[in-house]
Formats: sequence, structure tokens, C-alpha cells
Amino acid sequence: MGQTITEKIFSQHVGRDVKAGEIIRCDIDMVIGNDITTPISIKAFEESGAQTLANPDGFSIVLDHFIPAKDIASANQARISRDFAKKHQLKNYFDEKDMGIEHALLPEKGLVVPGDVIIGADSHTCTHGALGAFSTGMGSTDLAFAMISGGNWFKVPESIKVVLSGKPGKYTTGKDIILEIIRMIGVDGALYKTLEFTGSTVEHLTMDDRFSMCNMAIEAGAKNGIVAYDDITAEFLADKDLAREPRIHYSDEDAQYVQVLEIDVANLDPVIAYPFLPSNGHSVNQAVKDEIKVDQAFIGSCTNGRLADLKVAAEILKGQKVHPDVRLIVTPGTQKILRDANHLGYIDIIVDAGGVVSNPTCGACLGGYMGILGDNEVAISTTNRNFVGRMGSRSSKVYLANSAVAAASAITGYITDPR
Repeated sequence: MGQTITEKIFSQHVGRDVKAGEIIRCDIDMVIGNDITTPISIKAFEESGAQTLANPDGFSIVLDHFIPAKDIASANQARISRDFAKKHQLKNYFDEKDMGIEHALLPEKGLVVPGDVIIGADSHTCTHGALGAFSTGMGSTDLAFAMISGGNWFKVPESIKVVLSGKPGKYTTGKDIILEIIRMIGVDGALYKTLEFTGSTVEHLTMDDRFSMCNMAIEAGAKNGIVAYDDITAEFLADKDLAREPRIHYSDEDAQYVQVLEIDVANLDPVIAYPFLPSNGHSVNQAVKDEIKVDQAFIGSCTNGRLADLKVAAEILKGQKVHPDVRLIVTPGTQKILRDANHLGYIDIIVDAGGVVSNPTCGACLGGYMGILGDNEVAISTTNRNFVGRMGSRSSKVYLANSAVAAASAITGYITDPR
């Protein structure tokens, strides 16, 4: 009986063949903490009596939710991680001096590579599966156990094979593909399973598309999302000083899947997830008919804060003006993305159109700062969740979309088809 790519990654790490359903103890290549979750991990680490990290080079702290600090509480929260990083001379520590949203920054730095096992105390850690790695979110105390021991316990997930066919149309992106999948199977349709993305469409998907898709696997309840290594992955990694040698795995032809989903991407329109679930997906055509007025358009987050998102926004905004009743907020995923977008002229176009560009931060996505919604306000957003109160007031509404839709809607004041 063949193995899936996820089973093979775990098999290599434990030194024997494993199958879905097994509970295993496994070494971890990269443990990721952020300014919200890491202080809990640090407390558990220190209360355990541990003196040193099991694998210091395999531990990263990225301050990305509330820095620069928005208030005294967030400043004190960040200080716990700063002090710990200094005490342990942590090599992979990132704050204002080298800012970025963790799930954009670590791939950019070459700190997560194909074949890795990666955990983070953040549910969207599954993003890194786009590189052909196993990557998943865990709790802060699970993180502490990995800091102390270098590993953790896993139940090897069963896999759902997603077969994508056809070339995506203009302004149909990885974000639309994953929103369509979540619409099809629901927010618990892949509960504790792998979403393995395959098919002829994959060769047309950029790394940015793949990161978006794996990022939102968790919104279908998945343990991880994954895309096998190919020429596009190799090109992305080519200019990076990688933390480890890539370990390449592919699913066997006779690998076992609990479900197979088939999607014709060639006929997929941009998808809008209406409030209050990512699974409440509708075609952009329906959203246009519904004449949904927006107060804020947001482009950013670990889902859609990459260079391709700023590029498409600039293409649509060039020579246009943001609607007088709309706030357009653009948040690059990392400082490098911000610098590259600036050199390419995207930032000038966005600002000239009436948008504002912030530092890299998760702030707006979780309703923390830099884009909070007021009472009864409506946002078109490239983020990943649209639960009640997700981006601010409990009476506000968030519609999830790709960056082209968000930019076009910022101009018209209504959810708009960018085509």
C-alpha cells in the first residue's frame, strides 16, 4: 500500500514507515512563536525547570501581531519574548528591525524548507505546506514541550486529495480556489485531515497562490495543507540560504485517500465568502447583484499580503481614486515585500489613489489595530476569517475576497468584479 506525501514526511522523521491514524513521537525542524502566544510557552518552559532549548536554531520568534506596540499591554507582552530571545541568544528572532508576518517572513528567510515538520502556536502555520512540508498549528504548551524536547506527538492525518484542473482565468487566484473548496466541504469538512492539492492547475499556480491555499486549509478544519515540490517551488527557493537541505517527497500512485475532490478551475469565478463563515462562498457575480456597499477595503494578512497582491492592487488602482466613502488599507507581509513594492512603484500608485500603507502586521486581521471596524461597518478583506466581530465591532461584517476584488471594490464603493 502506497503512502501520501504527509505519511512519507513523518516516516522519514521517525525512521520507519507510518500510516494515517498512527500516533507517533516526531522530531520537529522548526518551532514558531509570535508575540501573542509565545509568552505562554515561555512561562511553561521556565516552570518546567528547563534551562536550554533542545534545538535553538530550530526555534523562531516573530513579533508580528502588535508591533510597533499599540499600547502598554502589548509592549509588556513583546518584552517577555525579547528578554527570552536575548537570554538564549536566539538566532531566529524578528521584531521591528526585520519585521514581517510570521507565515510570510519565514519562507522568505529560507527557515522552512521542503520535507520539514513544522509547528507554530498559530493556526495558520499550515501556510508552510506550500513548500512541500508538513506544517500545523498547536497550542502554546505544545510549543513549550517542543522547545524543551525538540519534538512532539502527532496523529498522522488521513488525506483528502484535491484534484484541480484547468488554467485559472484572469483575477481567479489561489484564494478563490481555497474559498471554493471550503464552500464545498464546510468549515469542518477536512477535520484533522490533510488537504493535498494536486492536478494540472498546480503548474499555473504561483508560490503566492499556494501559500494562500495552504494558509486557509485550517478554515476547512484541516490539520495541514500541502503542495508537492516542483519547478515553481525550486525557483522560489533558488535565491535563499536554506536552513536545511530540502527533502523531497511525492505521494505514491496507490496512496490511500479518504476523499477525492475535483474542481474545474478554468470555470471558477472569483469567490466571495459572505459573513459569518469562510464557507459561506458565493460567486462575485452574485455579490455584484447584491450591491454590497463597503466602508473599508483591506489588502494584507498572512493569506494575501505578498508582492503579487500589491502588484494586482496597483494595476487596478493606477490612475483611479479610492471611493470617498471607503478606507483602503494595504499591509505588506514583510519589510522586503514593502521595499520591493516601493521600488516597483506599487506603493506610490496605492497612495496616489488614496490608500494607506502600513507596516507588516497581523493587527487588522484579528481586530487588534491598524484597521478595526466600527459598529455596522462592512469590509471587503483579503484576510482569512469573517466570524462575528473578527475585525472589530460585533455588528460589523467582513466579506472575504482576493486582492483584485478588494482593490476594485475600493474604487467603486461596492463589492465589484475586477474583470
